[in-house]
Amino acid sequence: MAWQKTFTLAKRSKGCHLVTEEVLSHIEPGLSGVQIGMLFLFIQHTSAALTVNENYDRDVRRDMDMALDNIVPENLDWQHTDEGPDDSVSHTKTSLVGTSISVPITGGRLNLGTWQGIYLTEFRHMPHTRRVVATIIS
Repeated sequence: MAWQKTFTLAKRSKGCHLVTEEVLSHIEPGLSGVQIGMLFLFIQHTSAALTVNENYDRDVRRDMDMALDNIVPENLDWQHTDEGPDDSVSHTKTSLVGTSISVPITGGRLNLGTWQGIYLTEFRHMPHTRRVVATIIS
């Protein structure tokens, strides 16, 4: 059995944002009745990414943002800056972090670890809404 929904995450500016509860609010109908399955989330953008990481300490999100800024600095001689100086740097970070994640489903619930949550990593300075395709396979 398969279920799919495209939804929009709230507008956010640059940073790593915990979005687990927001995602759950959109996929609740698809989780219902799934004993064993998989959730696949795919973000339809090239300047933001999805990942799973610690859900408890906010410092982890700030540290991730800082680390990504050091790995892919904005002050390089980027050629593709059509949408601003954070254009190509955002695309590069998206390629490193990734546009999709998969999470097991057990007993109608996401089977995340105790300290795991779903992150939106937004790489653009200006706030953007982001479209996500959720697919549940059981």
